Amino acid sequence: MDSLLVVNQIEKTYGKGETRVQALNQISFTIDHGEFIGVMGPSGSGKSTLLNVLATIDSPTSGDICLEEENLAKMNEERLADFRRTHLGFIFQDYFLLDSLTAKENILLPLAVAKENAKEMNQKVDAIATTFGIDSLLNQFPYQLSGGQKQRVATCRAMITNPKIIFADEPTGALDSKAASDLLESMSRLNETHETTIMMVTHDAFAASFCRRILFINDGQVQKELIRRNESRKAFFQTILDELARLGGDGDDAC
Repeated sequence: MDSLLVVNQIEKTYGKGETRVQALNQISFTIDHGEFIGVMGPSGSGKSTLLNVLATIDSPTSGDICLEEENLAKMNEERLADFRRTHLGFIFQDYFLLDSLTAKENILLPLAVAKENAKEMNQKVDAIATTFGIDSLLNQFPYQLSGGQKQRVATCRAMITNPKIIFADEPTGALDSKAASDLLESMSRLNETHETTIMMVTHDAFAASFCRRILFINDGQVQKELIRRNESRKAFFQTILDELARLGGDGDDAC
């Protein structure tokens, strides 16, 4: 099977002359259909820049980003905006929910923008809300929800259009351990049952242990790759901790 995402020789630089900073340095890798891949690295390593470039929030200085047959790095802004809306999903540490809308209305917003059938929209919302355990919260407004509940609403909104790939930037960063575990277990379940492709940037080894593969980024390049294979999540968690220690960091400061 062909890879879903092919990243080829991506570079990203900021500034000019003495102020020039190279955030990404000819970075290349692939993501297959149905992968749950994590990206880790120390502060300033380029991992957040990488996610922003792949998610089309920022543009690369050079290189190619091919999602199936489409080269995102070569698209004009109008085409990119349409592609982003229909094929990409986003989960951020800040939930970006609309306070004036209920949880259900926040989730179905992308479908409403796409002018989908009302009955189908309701069915999709009910199904994904059940998966994430928030079906009883759909009529509540964001101010009535806990941080973990808000993040699950935001995650449902990101996944409701069945995007080709979900980009998650520190999705558990503002959550307590119980809320983080609930969210990660739901994301993992959706990945396994529906083969939803997820790329998650995280500083947290526990969160990373839910992934099937980890890329360690440093100085804008892939320094190391870990593959979970048949390890249990608990064993993979320890493997990640060992690797972070070897690379000179731990799960708390590798952000």
